[in-house]
Amino acid sequence: MSHYALSGYLPVTPKALKSAFEEGSNSCFLVHGMGPLALYGEAKIGRLLFAHGAGAGQQSPYMRQFVTSLASRGIQVACIDFPYMQQMQETGKRRPPPPIAQTLGQLAEWYSLLNGLFAEPLWVGGKSMGGRVATLLASQQRCPGVIVAGYPFHPTKAPEKLRLDHWPAIECPVLILQGERDPFGTREEVEGYTLPANARLAWLKDGDHDFKPRRSSGLTQTVLIDEATQIAASFVRVQTQDLG
Repeated sequence: MSHYALSGYLPVTPKALKSAFEEGSNSCFLVHGMGPLALYGEAKIGRLLFAHGAGAGQQSPYMRQFVTSLASRGIQVACIDFPYMQQMQETGKRRPPPPIAQTLGQLAEWYSLLNGLFAEPLWVGGKSMGGRVATLLASQQRCPGVIVAGYPFHPTKAPEKLRLDHWPAIECPVLILQGERDPFGTREEVEGYTLPANARLAWLKDGDHDFKPRRSSGLTQTVLIDEATQIAASFVRVQTQDLG
């Protein structure tokens, strides 16, 4: 039996997915031809397709805490695992993600599927690499908004290689939740960049890439994650009201 079946993910075809959602008997699905999908919360404020980072999938402690906290604030979150991550989960062996264009294509397939199932707007976002892919998607097609937890502005050892070329093509609101000490883009570095007017940065005091602060700060990762999701929920609420 597969890792996901053992974790309670029920098999379903893409065509039957909407009915499975409406039945509400389960929140974890193994979608034929695509992979695992987990739903958290109810869409009281909005809906969000949220992708994982390069090294840990939707079942990681960080992802679980972030999405459950966000769901408790009225955002229904749909989490996926990209194919390479599915292989990692099944084999227990780490592997690098494929070229970013391939991952972008996979996110676009998920977005197309889920966006067609709901009347409400579907936001897109992700953690680190997942957030980068979400911004690439938003630069190529219409999305109501983007939420990123820890944007990888540059490789950790190459701060000159910025990943911002596609940002001017993003027309929707973008929220970046960033730890002040994030090695992929510290506050000191990012405040020196020229970012589009539709991009908002929310800084998490003393947080690193996973929003972990130093003990001397008096804060905890849980506190910063909760702060981040509160900001994100408020951002979605305001943007949704503006559209109305």
